[in-house]
Amino acid sequence: MKLPQFAGTILIAFTTVALFANCTSSTTQKDGKTKMTLNATGDSSKVAITDTTRKPIDTAKYNALMLKLAHGDTTGKWPVKPQPYPLPGAILPFKRIVAYYGNIYSKRMGVLGEFAPKVMLSKLDAEVKKWEKADPSTPVQPALHYIAVVAQGDGGKDGKYRFRMPDKQIDSVLAISRMRKDMIVFLDIQVSLSDIRTELPLLEKYLKMPNVHLGIDPEFSMKNGVKPGKKIGTYDAADINYCSQYLANLVKKYNLPPKVFTVHRFTNRMVTNYKNIKLRPEVQLVMHMDGWGEPELKKGTYRHFIYSEPVEFTGFKLFYKNDIKKAPNRMMTPDELMKLTPIPVYIQYQ
Repeated sequence: MKLPQFAGTILIAFTTVALFANCTSSTTQKDGKTKMTLNATGDSSKVAITDTTRKPIDTAKYNALMLKLAHGDTTGKWPVKPQPYPLPGAILPFKRIVAYYGNIYSKRMGVLGEFAPKVMLSKLDAEVKKWEKADPSTPVQPALHYIAVVAQGDGGKDGKYRFRMPDKQIDSVLAISRMRKDMIVFLDIQVSLSDIRTELPLLEKYLKMPNVHLGIDPEFSMKNGVKPGKKIGTYDAADINYCSQYLANLVKKYNLPPKVFTVHRFTNRMVTNYKNIKLRPEVQLVMHMDGWGEPELKKGTYRHFIYSEPVEFTGFKLFYKNDIKKAPNRMMTPDELMKLTPIPVYIQYQ
């Protein structure tokens, strides 16, 4: 696996992206029941959050939707029991998240950075429409899933083989998200030879925003000192619990709606001791199948590592390029994913 080389190079983002980050005027955006105001410089770290009353969730509807996602499973695995009801303002399972993934420094890391913002968003709009057609009863929540800490092939000054995106780039992604009503943003962390307890707190000023959520990637969590890309990394339930507790603390401190928390997975060892993962009302945890390949391979990966080790919600990644390399040389469709057990409620395109 070839990793990007960020350290020691001059990084030039799209001109249009920089323009969005630097020219944002005083803006007010409503995100559900929460109002968020940006300062005149577009610095999203200085956000005033004014909370208004959120209605309690409809537990009967929640139960019915969870049964729908279980898709007739008779093994007792799905829906997961017991699990807490989420706090008011929860996205899942009331909506399906459809996200574009990547990094605006690289055209090779995903569709988010491959195209100029307006083109990229128009492509995302098209995918949203496909999902609305495939499952008309479930509203679609569009999202941008941005890799904020990137595993790289260069050790950097501290030898940790990861590059932290500068705040201006994260601000740019937030600015792009405001081009669509109520779009949410995920910040993804690839710790490499660093660790999640070091990297996660550095993103707190963004994660305390009501529209910003979290993703972590065990593939690049190299606990044995091996350089990223040489082998697949791992997270334990203790690491996942640390993250969810951190998010829960932010939700309680800033009176936020629940955070969505995605964990990438496509092998058994990427997540260990899954039965010890703790569920919380403040956090909605998605185990996200992000392996690539032909449809039968992807379905098998989902069955072995997501279905068989239930946590709470499930996700599924589709690759515009890697999924079509082998016969039948096509991506899976929304209609096909709606036939999976459980039905994924988070869909990511790379």
